[in-house]
Amino acid sequence: MTSTTKPSVLFVCVHNAGRSQMAAAFLSHLSEGRIEVRSAGSAPADSVNPAAVEAMAEVGIDMSTEIPKVLTTEAVQDSDVVITMGCGDACPFFPGKRYEDWKLEDPAGQGVDGVRPIRDEIRKRIENLISELLPAA
Repeated sequence: MTSTTKPSVLFVCVHNAGRSQMAAAFLSHLSEGRIEVRSAGSAPADSVNPAAVEAMAEVGIDMSTEIPKVLTTEAVQDSDVVITMGCGDACPFFPGKRYEDWKLEDPAGQGVDGVRPIRDEIRKRIENLISELLPAA
């Protein structure tokens, strides 16, 4: 990561339907385009979790057009920071990358009431990540 390029972050979970999608949406929204954002799954679902879409809409972020994407080696190589959320050994490892594993409850199968606390925890972590990647000038 150089001072002339934007930092880039990849969020990875198994289905790329809940946690990683919410994290990517928060980071895109809260960083106001100052961070390049990707998300992917080791076994992507057919669609984003409707409860996650609803929970994010409650805080003014529209994820309704997002589509789960498959994790590629290129996505990892092209990212400065890789944040996993339960993808296990499916995530390729490259020296020199910053890796974090965020232990978060899986929103799969939960209604919006169950997803809200997960959403709120992700937001706190994203705000902290932004402060690390974009320190105040």
